[in-house]
Amino acid sequence: MAESPALNLSLLADTLAVCRLSADAPVPAWAWTGEPASVTRTGDELSVVCRADAVPDGVRHEPGWRCMVVAGPLDFALTGIMAALTAPLAAAGIPLFAVSTYDTDYLMVKAENLDRAIAALQGAGHRVE
Repeated sequence: MAESPALNLSLLADTLAVCRLSADAPVPAWAWTGEPASVTRTGDELSVVCRADAVPDGVRHEPGWRCMVVAGPLDFALTGIMAALTAPLAAAGIPLFAVSTYDTDYLMVKAENLDRAIAALQGAGHRVE
């Protein structure tokens, strides 16, 4: 079996929220606040990841996420990137939320789990700045 790749990650400054709006909701302007900002529409919902302090009162959301970004760009031919990141977190019992882009992957964990998540990732050979 091939060894998992060692990855370089950077911790981003913003505390994020994951929001759920109705599937037919327009994308609100506040959705583009922070890094990363991500909007995904499905037949069931409009999901928004944005800076936590940008979410208006009354919006269904899960606050308190911290985000690490994998140094990229990552080649589409690479395999096992997400598995190399999620396996050590799963072994440590740490829930996560992931967002992928054309260039790289973003891995979010709740703020209260951040230190344990970094330790688990470093224990698996990854570097977190």
